[in-house]
Amino acid sequence: MASIGVYAGSFDPPTLGHVWMIEHGAKLFDQLVVAIGVNAMKKPVYTVRQREEWLKSIVGKLPRVRINSFGNMFLVDYARQIGATHMLRGIRNQADFAYEQTMRHVNADMQPAIDTVFLMPPREISEVSSSLVRSVVGPTGWQGVVKKYVPEEVYDDLVRLHGEQVDGAP
Repeated sequence: MASIGVYAGSFDPPTLGHVWMIEHGAKLFDQLVVAIGVNAMKKPVYTVRQREEWLKSIVGKLPRVRINSFGNMFLVDYARQIGATHMLRGIRNQADFAYEQTMRHVNADMQPAIDTVFLMPPREISEVSSSLVRSVVGPTGWQGVVKKYVPEEVYDDLVRLHGEQVDGAP
């Protein structure tokens, strides 16, 4: 039986941490589905289409990687729906660990046949998150900060979309 992993997130926008997870996850499974999910706790800044385009340009050429999106459903149910055998999750810090540990148990109760695999990124990208990137876009000089955290394709689009914004004003 082929192993199919699902790596889900908001990817709003994709970061170097996401890229690291996808590159390493692609080595673990026969197929890795990178799935843009709807998180009721988050209000996206960028459209699903924009996020799909970014991911396709960044990791779409990796062998065995497929980009997809899913609606308002539990990740573990989406994983079952597409025949996944595993869910891939990243752990950057203790807070992530506590949350992901709880979710792993909840998911196992819902779909016991789907395992969760955890990866820990290297220290230099362990604090990178989409919300961090979004929070620094705007003030003068934001480009120099953001450039360290996102792939070039995303950076170029962020500069095009947000230009020299200061305090959220165009």
